[in-house]
Amino acid sequence: MDDEPLKDWAERRDAKIGRLRAVPVVSGDGPREAHLNPDAPRAIERWNGYVWEPHGFAADLAEAQAILYPEASEPPTPGPAPKPLGSGTGKHRKPQAPRSDGGGRTRA
Repeated sequence: MDDEPLKDWAERRDAKIGRLRAVPVVSGDGPREAHLNPDAPRAIERWNGYVWEPHGFAADLAEAQAILYPEASEPPTPGPAPKPLGSGTGKHRKPQAPRSDGGGRTRA
């Protein structure tokens, strides 16, 4: 049996510490999928290496996503301006001219 070393497993587990997740707060056996209840409140949980523990609360899916993915709510940094297109239609748009050398092969 090819067991991975305990050290490697512990490194993978420790890399996940601090990860957040949003869990819909619904009653009974209601659907817990995010897309089915976008207006349902969310409990934000944090992984401590052994168990998910309460970390915060969000009023709905949009607020939960802003907590889980803060980099997505920041405006993008402006990059270099795109190079304007040159004049003409470009070679890739020209139709292929038929070959005048009789280049078509015939099959026997």
